[in-house]
Amino acid sequence: MPVSVAGFQAFLVAGEARSRLTAETYAGVIRAFEAWLSRSGRRSVAATTDDCVAFVLSRSSSGVTGRTIAKDIAALKSFFRYLVTERERDDNPAERLDSPRRERHLPRVLSPEEVDLFLSSIDVSTPNGMRDRALFELIYSCGLRVSEAVGLSLEDVHLGRLSVLVKGKGDKERMVPFGERAKSALEDYLAGPRLELLGSRLSRALFVNNRGGRLSRKGIWKRFQEIEARSGVTAKIHTLRHSFATHLLAGGADLRSVQDLLGHSDISTTQIYTHVEDEALQLYHADCFDRYRPEPVPSGDTKGGGRHA
Repeated sequence: MPVSVAGFQAFLVAGEARSRLTAETYAGVIRAFEAWLSRSGRRSVAATTDDCVAFVLSRSSSGVTGRTIAKDIAALKSFFRYLVTERERDDNPAERLDSPRRERHLPRVLSPEEVDLFLSSIDVSTPNGMRDRALFELIYSCGLRVSEAVGLSLEDVHLGRLSVLVKGKGDKERMVPFGERAKSALEDYLAGPRLELLGSRLSRALFVNNRGGRLSRKGIWKRFQEIEARSGVTAKIHTLRHSFATHLLAGGADLRSVQDLLGHSDISTTQIYTHVEDEALQLYHADCFDRYRPEPVPSGDTKGGGRHA
């Protein structure tokens, strides 16, 4: 990795309080940018606004989404800010680039029945299955990001208080409660299967793999796909987080509380779930109305009544 990119990655975490995942993503963009420049014998310290535009256009023509392009532009802006800070150049050629307007897509949400079907499809006859049940019960019960579940250690879980200490984006910590089903699954996993997976090895990681190491994002995704295929429920891991938030709001939780539980720094990010809930309620209402349409009152019946939807 070029020294400038390594320094840039450290700058993002320490100087701009970015998460490590964001820093890795931005560093990847800059590596691609420098490789693209090098094909024409140029370097980032001498790159122009036209170079930045051409790079973004090349990325766009390769089929990446508008959301990815927005991240590319944000990475370029941050990178040149870093170069200015390091006095490697005195301007930011990416500053004038406008990010594409992001389309507003409502996240996919599972019904409570679909969540139950997915979780009940996990084969708990093996240590891996017991771990998976505890893992996905906790992700849904707490609305965790995959990275947050990966980072959990034994000391973060407080079974007696039904809560877990979560380290989110920007290393911000929050305490999140979980339900009895998640507690039961965790207790079953910790009572034996985790030790079987560890063997003679030692680890503070809550969720471990067959080699006794911390379960990775890739490992979780692979297990999720297997359960998805078995259950017939089409989803992504993040769908469990979306479902958690939507089910809370549908159950009467206030928006600020859901924001705190999800670890959102901006409440506008949480507000999208109110739109999901509104859409879901409309569907439920339509379904209910079709099934329970009121019977017409026979003519001559002066008592009124009838069943209201």
